[in-house]
Amino acid sequence: MTLRLYDTAARKIRDFSPLVPGCVSIYLCGATVQAAPHIGHIRSGLNFDIMRRWLTHRGYEVTFIRNVTDIDDKIIAKSAEQGRPWWAIGFENERAFNDAYTALGCLPPTYEPRATGHVPEMIEMMRTLIGRGHAYPADGNVYFDVRSFPGYLELSNQDLDHLLQPSGEGETGKRDARDFAMWKAAKPGEPSWETPWGRGRPGWHLECSAMAQKYLGAAFDIHGGGIDLIFPHHENEIAQSRAVGDEFARYWVHNAWVTMSGEKMSKSLGNSVLAAEMLKRWRPVVLRYYLGTPHYRSTIEYSEEALAEAESAFGRIEGFLQRAVEQVGEFAPAADMPEDFATAMDEDLGVPQAMAAVHITVRQGNAALAEGDKESVTALAAQVRAMLGVLGLDPLAAPWAAAGGRSEELTGVVDTLVRLVLAQRQAARERKDYGTADAIRDELQSAGLVIEDTPSGPRWELS
Repeated sequence: MTLRLYDTAARKIRDFSPLVPGCVSIYLCGATVQAAPHIGHIRSGLNFDIMRRWLTHRGYEVTFIRNVTDIDDKIIAKSAEQGRPWWAIGFENERAFNDAYTALGCLPPTYEPRATGHVPEMIEMMRTLIGRGHAYPADGNVYFDVRSFPGYLELSNQDLDHLLQPSGEGETGKRDARDFAMWKAAKPGEPSWETPWGRGRPGWHLECSAMAQKYLGAAFDIHGGGIDLIFPHHENEIAQSRAVGDEFARYWVHNAWVTMSGEKMSKSLGNSVLAAEMLKRWRPVVLRYYLGTPHYRSTIEYSEEALAEAESAFGRIEGFLQRAVEQVGEFAPAADMPEDFATAMDEDLGVPQAMAAVHITVRQGNAALAEGDKESVTALAAQVRAMLGVLGLDPLAAPWAAAGGRSEELTGVVDTLVRLVLAQRQAARERKDYGTADAIRDELQSAGLVIEDTPSGPRWELS
């Protein structure tokens, strides 16, 4: 099987071939930590966690870099507004991002560098670009000359003559309005670092070029991020890095947004749903299912109904595995998984098609449970665990097995009470008082419990 990925630069799905056989290098644009994350922010990290897991399953050694932008205009503005140090705001929100990633079962990155920790590398890169005629200092700023780089805008497929380059306050001295700032001159009261061109702070784009080069070298395999980063961020990264002489990223992979009423989820639009609030209302594994099972290039339109559907769908999978454990005991994930699952994942990480394979296997497993075919139950349940494992959704593995689906203390109390009632129901059946037995079952069902009679005795679960 050959893994294929949609490459934004090529505008098509390409066969994936890593630079170094057996190894894959990934750089993901991570959090800008001016505020706590909403679920749209977390989707990107989750999508690339699935990519990383699948590459690892395929036998690759993966180096995964996810940066933190801990200084930018918004963080500085928030600092002035709140009267708090910029670094305190950044660290608080960085922790919030990492808490959300961890809660949703994302593996930690190989390295997670901060922008402010790599100013020397940025200065060196600017010095090289100025020496090669691709950048110039002006009024304490340093700008990239976009006309000096012939491949500019190839990623976003725009026309330079009609380009509107985003600019910030204080970006004076530009030779061309379309040039972008790599370094911004210091303003009174703002954080700044000393450079050969005066004190200042990083522009948004330079940091990622510098950090990708430091941790992954002049060339690496995959650069990822949300589709909103294609321009200007990723376009400007390419210009900087290739003008320095680096090959830079060989594949560009972008995930789509989470939207509300058709609009990108955004703090500035006031339509964001904070990850921390969602994690209070929904089980983390359900939230992972909701954000991770649509195709990474498809938009997710947020709704409570869609989350409830995700909860129900995952509950069917989870219920099958729980019943399988009750019938056949503990079992490990299978060494191999259904071919249709692997084929779907190899075709641009086709998680929706892969999940179809999971649900088909669950249905087959439920039929085997009903027939008491323990050998088939074990084999099918092991396949389900293997498939869910590479998606980070196996309820019998960490972190979900340790966390439990519900409060363990509450579950224990409810289980004791339900078993007492079920014992009364069983006693009624044994004395052939089926009316009482059925009435007990109906009362339990009306309370939200599903009762199933199995060869090993009755079992219950929440409906």
